[in-house]
Amino acid sequence: MESAQQLAFRFREVTLNGTWIANTNYKLALSTVTFEQATTKIGSLNSIALLTYHLHYYMAGVTEAMRTGQLTIKDSLSFGMSPLASDQVWQQLKENFLSDSEQFADEVESLTEQQLQEIFIDARYGTYRRNIESMIEHAYYHLGQVVLLSKLIKERAEESIVG
Repeated sequence: MESAQQLAFRFREVTLNGTWIANTNYKLALSTVTFEQATTKIGSLNSIALLTYHLHYYMAGVTEAMRTGQLTIKDSLSFGMSPLASDQVWQQLKENFLSDSEQFADEVESLTEQQLQEIFIDARYGTYRRNIESMIEHAYYHLGQVVLLSKLIKERAEESIVG
C-alpha cells in the first residue's frame, strides 16, 4: 500500500515537478501556453484553458471536502468556466491551479494510513485513497490532452506563417 507521502509525491509529480511518467507536468506544459493558445478551440475539443479549469475545479473541491467533510462540487459544473477575458485572467487561473495543487498535496500528505482507508464523504465515492488515486489518474489523462492540443495549436500557427 502506498503511504500518503507517496501519493502526495505522485500528485506533485503530475502537476508541479515530475517528468518520469509523461516527460512533463502541468507547470512545465502550461508555462509556455499563451492566452491565445489557451483559449483556442480545435473543432469540438475542449480548450487548454477549459481543461485547466476543469481539473482545478475538482482538485479544489476535493481539497475543501478533505478539510470540511463536505463535498460541494458537481460534475455538471466542472466545465462551467466563463470565457477568459484577458491574459491576466489566464495567468491567474494557472497560478491558482499550481498553488492549489500544492495545497492538495499537503492535505494528502497529512493523512494517516487509517484515514486513507476511510470512506470519503459517502460510501458511493469509496475511500480517500481511491479518490486521491483517481485525482492523479484524472490529472494525467488531461495532461495528455493539454500536451496534444498545445502541439496542434503550435503546428497550425507555424503552417499559417509558412503557408
